[in-house]
Amino acid sequence: MHRRSFIVLGLSGLLVSCVEVTGTAEPGEAPLPLDVRAEIGLKIAPVPLKLENADRAVVGLGSYYVNAASACVDCHSCPTYSPGASPFTGGTGRLDAAHYLAGGVPMGQNLKAPSLAPDTNGLPGGLTREKFIEVMRTGKDPDDPNRILKVMPWALYRAMADEDLVAMYEYLRAIPPAQPGACTGPGQ
Repeated sequence: MHRRSFIVLGLSGLLVSCVEVTGTAEPGEAPLPLDVRAEIGLKIAPVPLKLENADRAVVGLGSYYVNAASACVDCHSCPTYSPGASPFTGGTGRLDAAHYLAGGVPMGQNLKAPSLAPDTNGLPGGLTREKFIEVMRTGKDPDDPNRILKVMPWALYRAMADEDLVAMYEYLRAIPPAQPGACTGPGQ
């Protein structure tokens, strides 16, 4: 009986230690390690990020989803890659930072992908967080709610956790505004 109490107390102490390690850092303390996905996201962001007043871990996770786990850049950056950098022709895969997520990619007859970059009010694609999540969940065109976005893979994104969609939105808020360049199709 005495040995069992010791094991329970030992496990309780371990649990408390784990909670302390994974908690947030106090002011003046060193920041705690980020989730590996957030670290990758911050590393692969192709543009400088505006991180003041932003949660670094949330923005990093959003970058991971936008840049590594989905193909947002293929349809929303025109062109997608820097000149000569397309990985499909042996390039490095370096994304075109000047036109990053600014939209303008032709998607067929009279259809161009919209910008996801912040507008003059700092809203990604001109959408509030709530509207962004609604579009990602329902596929309804924000400019015409009677029209479903058939090219965008919202039917897959709708299953993402709210926290993940918020992370994507916060990442998009942290990127600089941009204007589309010239391209003839996705992934160019």
